[in-house]
Amino acid sequence: MDRIALMKNQVKEYAWGSRTAIPSLLGLPVPSEKPVAELWLGAHPGAPSQVMVNGEWQPLDQAIRKDPVSTLGRQAAERFSNTLPFLFKVLAAESPLSIQVHPNLEQARAGFEKEKRLGIPLSATERNYKDPNHKPEILCAMTRFELLKGFRPPGDIADLLGKVCDNALADELGVLKTKPDGFGLRRFFASILSMKESRKREIICRAADRASSFAREERAFHWVVQLGHAYPGDIGILSPLIFNLTILSPGEAVFVGAGEAHAYLEGVGVELMANSDNVVRGGLTRKHVDVPELLRIMTFKPTRVQKIRPRRGRQEAERTYETPAAEFQLSVITVSDSVSFLSEKERSIDILLCTEGTARVQDVTKGRFKTVERGVSLLVPAAVGAYRIDGKAILYRATVH
Repeated sequence: MDRIALMKNQVKEYAWGSRTAIPSLLGLPVPSEKPVAELWLGAHPGAPSQVMVNGEWQPLDQAIRKDPVSTLGRQAAERFSNTLPFLFKVLAAESPLSIQVHPNLEQARAGFEKEKRLGIPLSATERNYKDPNHKPEILCAMTRFELLKGFRPPGDIADLLGKVCDNALADELGVLKTKPDGFGLRRFFASILSMKESRKREIICRAADRASSFAREERAFHWVVQLGHAYPGDIGILSPLIFNLTILSPGEAVFVGAGEAHAYLEGVGVELMANSDNVVRGGLTRKHVDVPELLRIMTFKPTRVQKIRPRRGRQEAERTYETPAAEFQLSVITVSDSVSFLSEKERSIDILLCTEGTARVQDVTKGRFKTVERGVSLLVPAAVGAYRIDGKAILYRATVH
């Protein structure tokens, strides 16, 4: 590919999605018939985007295979075996997502091969590993966004759970107090997820009932109440008291690494991740839950959530979100009457998503251009070289790090 191309992307309809956010972004009727949870921009085989090539729509994964160097750039093609290394999404959560973790690269490869040997179809609901790739990711808030991420300090967990469970979790909390380390966290969390149903019901009822008394003083208890309504009978309703509750303002982001427990609760954001759909769930879902595998790959250590704010790069129009991921880099480009954007001449593949306004994206060398407005996305192959963006608009840029 050697020219800027329009993209046509697939949506994912999940129960936790929104009937307004993504349909509104795409200029579709609102409310939609079903909740729309995600918009995928990329070449993942589960939902590849299509690109306009010579007047015809073509799946992006096929377009890359036909000419990987021109599309990805020579360096990226060599580093990532002629495949697009990232997946770009818009995520709209009106209801909470599951407690989940993503594997590291070694775990993903081993898990994928194991499930393949066992004959579990890729489309099977019980399949954890749908591809052999890891899934580090960054989530950038477009609206206020609430999420859970990483374990709280053991002492904080004990204090919060003690308010709603009294002595019902005395043994489990005793482990946290005597062993306030990774080993203690693992024993504690494993016992929470594997307790007998009768005891689980008792604790859930008690916690859901008492949490409302503390909801005004501590936001985490509000989410215990909400999760109790959404997932009655699921011990995962205690998650806001176990994991760090984080609230992002628009423009703020978080990075989620391998093995890090997280659950997105509410909000709209853009996600950029390694090109994978591997998820191991532990609760707060009606999808497949695999507690033993979750415990095997989860990282058990208290963490302090680091919010990522974008930094100005080499020019005024672009702000970049720094992460340790090798596969991707996210930035936001804001152009106006007085500020335009000029890309690097030597670069990899770029995917651009316009979320506000109207802009013109022009091939500097050949003069060809595409006009974008809210909801429109473009693929800018490496072979295009430098491109310029003018207008009044906000665009998210996904590229290879």
